[in-house]
Amino acid sequence: MCRNSREGARLKTILTIAMAVLCVASGARAAPPITGLWVVQAGNAGVDIQPCGAKLCGAITWMKEPLNAAGKPKTDIHNPDPARQGDPVCGLKILYDFTQDSDGGWSGGKIYDAAHGEIYSSNMHVAADGTLALRGFVGLALFGKTQTWTRPSGQLPHC
Repeated sequence: MCRNSREGARLKTILTIAMAVLCVASGARAAPPITGLWVVQAGNAGVDIQPCGAKLCGAITWMKEPLNAAGKPKTDIHNPDPARQGDPVCGLKILYDFTQDSDGGWSGGKIYDAAHGEIYSSNMHVAADGTLALRGFVGLALFGKTQTWTRPSGQLPHC
């Protein structure tokens, strides 16, 4: 009987050590950083995500076509506030108010769709493949749309 309890204690110790090693190993893999430059799914703009105090925000810093048909820098012509329709799109903050979740994602944020002048609730996280999954929605995230943003393959000039 002593032998069984001793073997049970040894097995329990081995299992405890194995679990501790697994926990340390899984914790050692830090989530890829979410800050930095991302190219939007359409490939026509780059957004630089950076801390804004305790939250994250992001602004357009690269545009595939930064000029309008008249050869002038594009402006936020779809902004619902007429006073802001002359603001340049380059430098426009389109992500704001994201707070970090316990699982490493970011939620509670807003995304501004400059192409339509709409603001959506949003959450985002870096996926296992290193892409950024950004979901915009109205009301519940279940009814939203997810875009996949990627890191640029090289340097992108500031627009």
